[in-house]
Amino acid sequence: MTDPPVTPVAFTEQDYAARMDRAARDAAATGLTGLLIAPGPDLLRLCGYRPATPTERLTLLVLAAGSEPRLLVPASERPDAEAAPGAGALRISAWGHGQDPYAAAAGLLRPHGRYGISDSTWAPHLLGLQEALPSATYRPLTTALPMLRAIKDEHEVARLAAAGAAADAVYEEILSVRFTGRRETELAADLAHLLRRHGHSQVDFTVVGSGPNGANPRHRAAERTIAVGDMVVLDFAGLKDGYGADTTRTVHVGAPTDEERQVHEIVRAAQQAAFEAVRPDVPCEEIDRVARGVIEDAGYGEYVVHRTGHGIGVTTREPPYLVEGERQPLAPGMCFSIEPGVYLPGRFGVRIEDVVTCTETGGRRLNTTPHEMAIVT
Repeated sequence: MTDPPVTPVAFTEQDYAARMDRAARDAAATGLTGLLIAPGPDLLRLCGYRPATPTERLTLLVLAAGSEPRLLVPASERPDAEAAPGAGALRISAWGHGQDPYAAAAGLLRPHGRYGISDSTWAPHLLGLQEALPSATYRPLTTALPMLRAIKDEHEVARLAAAGAAADAVYEEILSVRFTGRRETELAADLAHLLRRHGHSQVDFTVVGSGPNGANPRHRAAERTIAVGDMVVLDFAGLKDGYGADTTRTVHVGAPTDEERQVHEIVRAAQQAAFEAVRPDVPCEEIDRVARGVIEDAGYGEYVVHRTGHGIGVTTREPPYLVEGERQPLAPGMCFSIEPGVYLPGRFGVRIEDVVTCTETGGRRLNTTPHEMAIVT
């Protein structure tokens, strides 16, 4: 029997205040005057506000160390902004019909400031700010402050764990579904249905890569009919209570060959080794190196064509990434996937993925289903 859903702990005004304060201080530490946060995942996590509908009207959260957070919104949307759970931790101002929103924003900024700006900012808004403050400079937050959403508090980790548990329940159920003779798209629809039934409000993707399709790490689902003898990659993700789950298991239809068992075991060992390497201060790229090293030592290094992992939070993929060249050190509260794979062109692929959080003493898995190859019918 499935456990009853757990009601997540509501984020408080103090939670949002702490996130905004930390973001402003981190920005100052990197030499930025402040941060300009547009609607999207950054705004949602920092102050809990999401405009009711996508809008072309300028909405901007301004954060600077030592200053009160300011949220500029269209006058017609002010009531919605004031109802956001983090509204009490900032000052809201509005620009009205007929006013220049960029002039209003300029009044909150320093003329020669150096600002990090959300990647989700619409180009007309950035161009409008540049025209209003031609001496100010702007950098995308992905490069200026890649750790903005990376460190989660305990309540965020709890939501990620709950989303992961729901995804685990989906995997356990899908194992009893018939695979043989069905199209990949049908299995993908089953996964989406199960994610929603287990509490996911949003399904981001449901990958079903059977046989040779599994050798493409970017494959989603096609009209290919699954047959006995197929290796099948199952990778699915979505949001539950605003936080993501993303897990992958590779199953086999009927009895696998010795080579298929061997490759699956190599990937399982790589995933385990990478997990055991997780601890504070280890560079992200080292987790990628550990996983790749296991696969290379087994003679399959040329078939590793995908990064080992990515951050996860209010989106299912976010910085930092576990890939060569990413020197950002792991820190307690960081949450990310570990998903090594081997992809044999024209034949099959194997990927195993868990979401993991870094703790003071090492890693903690937020997915708990077995890694051994499951046999399906």
